[in-house]
Amino acid sequence: MNRAIEKIIMDEKVIQNQVRELGERISSDYEGETPVLVCILKGAFIFLSDLVRNMSIPVELDFMMVSSYGDEATSSGIVQIKKDIDTDITGRHVIIVEDIVDTGLTLDYLYRYFANHNPASVKVCAFLDKPEAHQVDLKIDYLGFEIGNEFVVGYGLDYAQKYRNLPYIGILKREIYE
Repeated sequence: MNRAIEKIIMDEKVIQNQVRELGERISSDYEGETPVLVCILKGAFIFLSDLVRNMSIPVELDFMMVSSYGDEATSSGIVQIKKDIDTDITGRHVIIVEDIVDTGLTLDYLYRYFANHNPASVKVCAFLDKPEAHQVDLKIDYLGFEIGNEFVVGYGLDYAQKYRNLPYIGILKREIYE
């Protein structure tokens, strides 16, 4: 698998330090509350796992699976819900936990979708953001890292369901996905 990586841009130590800081910040911001963290599957599951272990407040977890990529390297822009949340979020503080914000179209869709469920608040915690690729204006409340417009894998992020188990973030060689 490592031969498919052009360059490692974040190693395990850098990732874990940032995730710890995010967990501490969210814990401070939600002191006295029990937010519902909604993990967007499949990519955010490793990030969520590390994030909640770095939080000192009670949280509830739920999972949602949406797709706008399929096995492609770019988003189609059409969001499909493959698994919805099970938790009633009416009047609750919701934090969407996302692996990467690319075009922003999925996140924009999720904001509107959750707003229709009348939560107390909706915030976003994203591990990675590609601001150059945004097609819509959006706000990320808790951000791990900004990156360039490269195609990255590892730490939960995949290409065609591969490379999620890499412990770092790396740029995938172009010949792999073109």
